[in-house]
Amino acid sequence: MDLKVIQFSLIRIAQILLGFSIFILVINCNQKTDVLVQEEKKGKPNDLIKETSPYLLQHAYNPVNWKAWNDESLALAKVQNKLIVISVGYSACHWCHVMEEESFENDSVAKLMNEKFINIKVDREERPDVDQVYVNAVTLMTGSAGWPLNVIALPDGKPVFGGTYFTKDQWLKVLEQTSSLYETEPQKMIAYAEQLTEGVKKMDLIEVNYDENPFKESQLENMVANLKTNLDFELGGQKKAPKFPMPSHLNFSLRYAHHYNDQQLLEYVTTSLDKMANGGLYDQIGGGFSRYSVDDKWHVPHFEKMLYDNAQLVSTYANAYKLTGNKYYKQIITETLNFIKNKMTSTEGTFYSSIDADSKNESDELEEGVYYTWTKEELKTILKEDYELFKQYYNINNIGFWEKGHYILYRIESDSQFIEKNQLDPIQFSSKLSEWKKLLLVERDKRKSPRLDGKALTSWNAMMLNAYLDAYKAIGENEYLQIALKNAEFIRDKQLQNNGQLLHSYKDEISSIDGFLEDYAHVISAFINLYQVTMDRSWLNLAKDVMDNSIKHFQNKENSMFYFTSNNGSNLIARKTEVYDNVIPSSNSVQAKNLFQLGLYFYDKEYSKLARQMLSNVSNDIEKSPTAFTNWLNLYLNYVKPFYEVAISGPEAKIKLKDINTAYLPNIIVAGSTNDDDLPLLINKFAEGNTSIFVCVNGTCKLPVQEVKMAINQINK
Repeated sequence: MDLKVIQFSLIRIAQILLGFSIFILVINCNQKTDVLVQEEKKGKPNDLIKETSPYLLQHAYNPVNWKAWNDESLALAKVQNKLIVISVGYSACHWCHVMEEESFENDSVAKLMNEKFINIKVDREERPDVDQVYVNAVTLMTGSAGWPLNVIALPDGKPVFGGTYFTKDQWLKVLEQTSSLYETEPQKMIAYAEQLTEGVKKMDLIEVNYDENPFKESQLENMVANLKTNLDFELGGQKKAPKFPMPSHLNFSLRYAHHYNDQQLLEYVTTSLDKMANGGLYDQIGGGFSRYSVDDKWHVPHFEKMLYDNAQLVSTYANAYKLTGNKYYKQIITETLNFIKNKMTSTEGTFYSSIDADSKNESDELEEGVYYTWTKEELKTILKEDYELFKQYYNINNIGFWEKGHYILYRIESDSQFIEKNQLDPIQFSSKLSEWKKLLLVERDKRKSPRLDGKALTSWNAMMLNAYLDAYKAIGENEYLQIALKNAEFIRDKQLQNNGQLLHSYKDEISSIDGFLEDYAHVISAFINLYQVTMDRSWLNLAKDVMDNSIKHFQNKENSMFYFTSNNGSNLIARKTEVYDNVIPSSNSVQAKNLFQLGLYFYDKEYSKLARQMLSNVSNDIEKSPTAFTNWLNLYLNYVKPFYEVAISGPEAKIKLKDINTAYLPNIIVAGSTNDDDLPLLINKFAEGNTSIFVCVNGTCKLPVQEVKMAINQINK
């Protein structure tokens, strides 16, 4: 049955089954609110007190008898024959806090939940596998999903009801009517759950594409034309609000513009990067990006800061800096990494997950954005005679106004435009701007900081490791390489187990939770990148070992794709395959790129065949909806444009490698050694006392050259 038909049928069945309209109510936690969220109320703790997740611990003193997602909790539901409440969120989610205060801290709500349900709290960042399944279920039921995600399931975990944020009265009605229906007509709910579960299983079925030549330049041009219809060329990003930074969109667009001299796409990328960095999305004082903006002008952010956004955006700005030479992008990279170093890095070299949108206001109540915004009175007191100029620069006026007398620092001009308009000396203004930021940062640090989610996730750490490496390649700051190496050693020594398997989470010196495909894919990517910077073969060999383990435990032999969860056992109702590129690229698209690169490094035909088959399998879907496959499109370019293997061999290999890495060359892999090396790409390329650069395609090399510029010319010809 077609998924759209299934979705429509499920909505109708659900409406008939439950008989109330709020079933299809979806209020995403992305919306803004004036509701103030209280701190956790201390009392008798529930089972979550045993957990390490900051999000779960936030709920440890709720009167709801919360349990964590595990075999014991699920078995208890079956033994007691109770429906399960599965409530999914994350520590930086504002609306998750709202629903906690309104419903989960309410004694009457808790009483009903405890009597009629087994209640399970899930940190979606710790358990993306659980989140995926129930997001799919709610999407089928209602057409969309978000967080908090609240699902009611049968004792076996099969969902029968779902939505996102509910007011207390709505939530009570949901609880009362679902529990009553289960007591009086359980067979109706069971039948519905079976159909819904089948729909969840069918949502990401991937068929094998047997086309021998599935990648064509003409098709790529059509895909890009389709992609462009969704892009906002005036304001950047996509044509909608809220606006999320979509690094995979920007990275592909930048590369396509480079290969095809597409000035429209290049301007789209630079417009997006400029507008995001000038807007409220970017922390103008402390550096770093918020998760998204609620408007289409990048003005009002949803204030939480996520590690994965900042990691990917650093890499994107680094690529753009290498191609354009725009020093503003270098500034954004530097400020963002300073923020990561100061606020989101542990002494062990791990990177924390997120910083909350909410912080304490003057009334000691949690409020969204209060840490980052300013009143006119505050700014006048701090800046004194500089206030008028500052007001113009950051639009402390109707343009920058947010709410309750507060302003979000928001720029609508470049520095050069502002300097020219106000007839300022560029050097003096740059100094003044730096002083403003220092003054405001000192004052802001006196405020109560937003809550920090201090767990380290392997996949997200690998993304930030990649970001530091990309920044090092673009800027050459040695500290970035040292930070990257320290984090890589943490992943290798703490998260990678003796049996070759990765663990997903690290908190309080404890590694836990079996790794997901996203962990393997991003770690492999980071280790390959680390080799391309250091020429240390151990990282490349380790990337291959992790790949082989992922093939053993995650690959679907029937279609060559990879499941999100391993074959080591799962208590989920479905084993999902992640293929859609979203704010984070899909784990399968990252894995396919890894296979492509490792196939070239090791002359491994099986890797190469697998990468090609994976891309081929989704190629028809890319044509239909390219915006959901932009990281796949980046791989697509490897097949329709020349892709080069660059081998550097000789005593000055590291020096020449560093020079090559400063250039924007998205269609290469690099291998190098100062000595003779048995890596297939380097065999027979070493000559004592001489450093040569070989530019090759599929193992066939052009004449070696000694100058980096000559090698780059061979690539860009």
